[in-house]
Amino acid sequence: MKLSQLSETLIGSEIVKLGGEIREKIRKGERIYNFTVGDFDPSIFPIPKELEDAIVDAYRKHFTNYPAAEGNLDLREAIHSFMKYEEGLDYEMSEILVASGGRPLIYATFRAICDKGDNIIYAVPSWNNNHYTHFIGANHIVIEAKAENNFMPTADDIAPHIKEATLIALCSPQNPTGTTFSKQGLEMICDLVLEENKIRNDKEKKLYVLYDQMYRHLTYGTIQHYNPVSLRPEMKNYTVFIDAISKVFAATGVRVGWSLGPAVILSKMKAILTHIGAWAPMAEQKAVSNFLANHEAIKKYLLNFKNEIEERLRRIYDGLMKLKNEGLPVDAIAPEAAIYLTIKIDLAGKKTVDGKIISDQSEATAYVLNNAGLAVVPFYAFGTDRSSPWYRLSVGTCKKEEIDEMIGRLREALKKIN
Repeated sequence: MKLSQLSETLIGSEIVKLGGEIREKIRKGERIYNFTVGDFDPSIFPIPKELEDAIVDAYRKHFTNYPAAEGNLDLREAIHSFMKYEEGLDYEMSEILVASGGRPLIYATFRAICDKGDNIIYAVPSWNNNHYTHFIGANHIVIEAKAENNFMPTADDIAPHIKEATLIALCSPQNPTGTTFSKQGLEMICDLVLEENKIRNDKEKKLYVLYDQMYRHLTYGTIQHYNPVSLRPEMKNYTVFIDAISKVFAATGVRVGWSLGPAVILSKMKAILTHIGAWAPMAEQKAVSNFLANHEAIKKYLLNFKNEIEERLRRIYDGLMKLKNEGLPVDAIAPEAAIYLTIKIDLAGKKTVDGKIISDQSEATAYVLNNAGLAVVPFYAFGTDRSSPWYRLSVGTCKKEEIDEMIGRLREALKKIN
């Protein structure tokens, strides 16, 4: 059956493929430590009680009709106050757009700014930029971020490609790495963008930045979150923010997200989403508009939420460092942010006790799944070269009592490698 070129050329998801294998093993009764899911187990990480109560109350008050296409005014006013309070970002109502989470807003940003054949710069590993670029038929300008830079793109990485680019897609704290931009690193990228836009004339497209800061509250230790507009106010003309309640309140299924950005871009994004119908539900909008003003409840929730996530990340990191110090082929980047740990399992080319050579990273992934019950997502699922030995480990569904057991089983499996 002949279908569209887009549907015929879509890249299959490695995460979905791995997820199917994991579900089948669990169905057969195998013990699997599933650290693949970029989501939360609500029994471990429930949404804030105040938000839950407000959602239930909104439905009981029959807020079940269509919301405004740009987001209800009361919610956009609440977002305005919340973002000003949290980050000092001051946006007018026409510069705030609400949708059903971050995904439709990212898609609309790509669609509103870029045409087929435009150059889009993004680093790998990163979440879904390759797919969104493919959707619009743009040119992939891919930067392979380096471990020594915590897998964050640098100004030096971006500079050679900037002259012909239309959009730079950035994310911090980053999915899948759980790492962040330093203040200086992000400033240098902003300066590149500002200098380039001074050169471009009025008949040319400007260079824009999509800045996904979905995990901005979830930073640990001395790590601070930075954004382009706070660092360089002139970037307000060229930055579209992607934000939501999805990660910061463990509310991935509640589906309320927002963009801040130039009104001319957001009006086009609104028009695109109007045809798609990707609105946040009316009741959830009403609930979130009330909850965002409850600063004490938010502060209390985040204190416990962040402590629980950080404890899991650090315990797993410490366990992996013990394995590394024992001479086993693992490594990790110290936790910085989000719900992810970047880990390294370097088995390609090594031999198992039965003499079988692990020929590539796909086989390495299968080995730790089959022999240690450990399910993590390889970075090649996020666009890197398939030889990369690095992985995303997510703790959103992690039970603390399983951590030592998982590290022990991984140790046993790695000791069987020559």
